[in-house]
Parts: sequence; C-alpha cells; structure tokens
Amino acid sequence: MRLLAAGAVLCVAVVSATAIPAVAARSGGAVDYHEWSAGSLGQGTSEGVLAGRDGLELVRPVGRVEREGRAYEYARWTSPVRRLGFPATQAVASWNARTPAGTWIQVEFRSVGEGWTSGWYVLGRWAYGDADIKRATVSGQSDEHGSVDVDTFVAGEPLVAHQVRVTLHRAVGQVAAPSVSLVGVMASAVPDRFTVPASKPGSARGIELAVPRYSQNVHLGEYPEYDGGGEAWCSPSSTEMVVEYWGRGPTPEETSWVDPSYADPTVDHAARHTYDYDYRGAGNWPFNTAYAAHFGLRAHITRLTSLLELERHIARGVPVITSQAFQADELPGAGYSTAGHIMVVVGFTERGDVIANDPASPDNPSVRRVYPRRAFENVWLRTKRPLPGGGVGGGSGGIAYIIQP
Repeated sequence: MRLLAAGAVLCVAVVSATAIPAVAARSGGAVDYHEWSAGSLGQGTSEGVLAGRDGLELVRPVGRVEREGRAYEYARWTSPVRRLGFPATQAVASWNARTPAGTWIQVEFRSVGEGWTSGWYVLGRWAYGDADIKRATVSGQSDEHGSVDVDTFVAGEPLVAHQVRVTLHRAVGQVAAPSVSLVGVMASAVPDRFTVPASKPGSARGIELAVPRYSQNVHLGEYPEYDGGGEAWCSPSSTEMVVEYWGRGPTPEETSWVDPSYADPTVDHAARHTYDYDYRGAGNWPFNTAYAAHFGLRAHITRLTSLLELERHIARGVPVITSQAFQADELPGAGYSTAGHIMVVVGFTERGDVIANDPASPDNPSVRRVYPRRAFENVWLRTKRPLPGGGVGGGSGGIAYIIQP
C-alpha cells in the first residue's frame, strides 16, 4: 500500500506503441504518455550504447562508478526532448529492461519550462535481482523546478517538455550487460477535484477476464524485510495476478527460496523483486511494471481519464491495475478504508459495474468483487478526498498499470 498525503499522489495507459497525444479529460485534465521502444530508441543520443531491434545495449563503456562496494562501467542513452501540448504538473517514468547478474540501470528525468531546463532527477535504480545493488528510488531531491516523491516527479514550475536518460551498468570485467527495450514517460495535469463526471457503460459490458486471484492478507507477517505481507503487498499481489493471467511468471525453481509452508509463493517472489530499499515498500509503481516486463511482457504506468477508456482495454482482453483511496462507505462492498490501495479491474457486469480482483480480501476465493460503477470511478479518478473528522486526503487521479504481451 502507498499512503496518499494531502494533495499528493503517493500509492502506486496506453493503446499506442509509440505515443499517446495529450488527452483532455471532460474534467479539464490532460495526460500525455510517450514511449521510446525498439523502433524509436535510435532517435535519442547514445553514449556507448547501440539502439538495435531489441532495444538499447551496452557496447562501449564511457565511464565507471562505484556502488555498494563494487565497481561498474556504464554507457548512456538520452531521449529527444518531448514537447507537451499543455503545462504538466507531474510525471512518472516506466521502463522495460533485462538486468543479468552484475548489472543494473538508472533512470533519470529532467523538466523543461518556459526559458529554463532543470537538472537531472533520479527516478529509479533498478535491477530485477537484489544480489548486486539494492533497487531503490532516491529521496531528498528537490529544487525550485520540482521534487521527486518516491517514483513521481512533482513540478515546482509548470513543465512544457521533458527528457529522460537511462544509464546501463555492468560490473567491471564481465561480459553480460543490461538491455532496455522500452522507456516511457507519463506527464499529466490533473486538476484538484473531489468528484469526477460519471461515464456511461461502454464496450466491455458483460466481459470478465479469467485473471488468477491472490489475496494479500494470506501473506500477513511473511518476510518483514520486504514489508511483511498484508496491506503492504497490494501492488505485487495485483501485478502477479496479471503476469500469471498472461501465462508468465517465476518458475518453481525461482521461487524455491520461499518458505514451503507459505501459500502462493509467486506473490512473495513479486514482493521481493519489486521492493524499493529507499521507500521501504513494494508499492513503487514503475518497479512493479518493470518486474512484469522481466517475464517478456510490455508494461508501463499511465493515467486514464474514465472507466470508458479503461473498458477499451478490457474489451481487448487486457486487465488494468488501478490505484485508489477511500473510506469504506465511499466504495460499497469493499468493507474497509484505505489511504492508498491497488487492485485489478478484470471486467464489467451487464449493467456496467466494475468487476475487480481486490487483494484486500481474507482469502483467494473472496478476491473477486463487484463495485458500483459510479463509486469506483470517483474514488479512482479524483485527486482530493474528505477525511473523517475534517481535513483533506489525496487520490491517484486515475493511475493505471498496463501490462500485456
């Protein structure tokens, strides 16, 4: 679970393989997701990397760095400037990468405003495993242009364009190197709002996808070094459901480290391999999509603007992972309150209500829930919410994980 502070998104889509243009929501928001993948990574500036059909590969190191007592050599790719059609207030990067033992990548972001360009902010140091570096975000990054809140860049001044930079590292003396097949950035300007306009049921009415069901609560107390299961594991539980829906995931050999008395060892595995050692949790949004990509899937973070937009994914057979915060009476049928929670939308009833695999359930069979369409859409898309006894909390503003082949 990611906690949502007042006015900030803290918990943690897209159709085109290259870019989604700025999308104006009915409520006045805008979202731009753009990605560079195998066919477009050659557009950037390469320093010691080759942009081939499989993405970026380290071919000629251009420098060295020490990390956690070990020397690594690196090469780097920098994207072209991505110009937006609106002044954005937040940005989240995603990446799909292969990181063999002894390798890792660093993803950085910089914002561009009217007459200024920021310095580089680190949005993540990533490796699938944890034997070489401890994958982590970097806290304490803040200046007049903006700040980094775990995995999200929050603009101090409106940004009208941006760049992303990826540095590929391998241990000095080894041949195996990392590769990167996709780099994406979602920039958005979602207005402060307690309620959002309701959408009418669309193309996914009556469709329910056969997504496996995993409860986070059956893992309560497991592996406190990875945040101990229960409500802390909503994101890896949801991610693993979708990974396995596509017939992918870790093998029994890979999960052999898990205590054999524990149910659903693949969920423990997902929690370990999404754990952010700086944030100290498994709810980092792009770390979860990067985990999914390790199994040959294409995965990224974006914002969607309505349930109607989400339905288009369901109609194509693609489940969508969403982030929301609410009091129990705001989402009938949930039976709990949360300051930030992840679940999987797997379909819609004939009336258009939401069918969700909600990991905040006592056991796997009870994971399937049906939530009223209007209530679900509002708690997912809003950015502000009233707190009991007064005060204001935050909402995700439509955050979604899109994971597909």
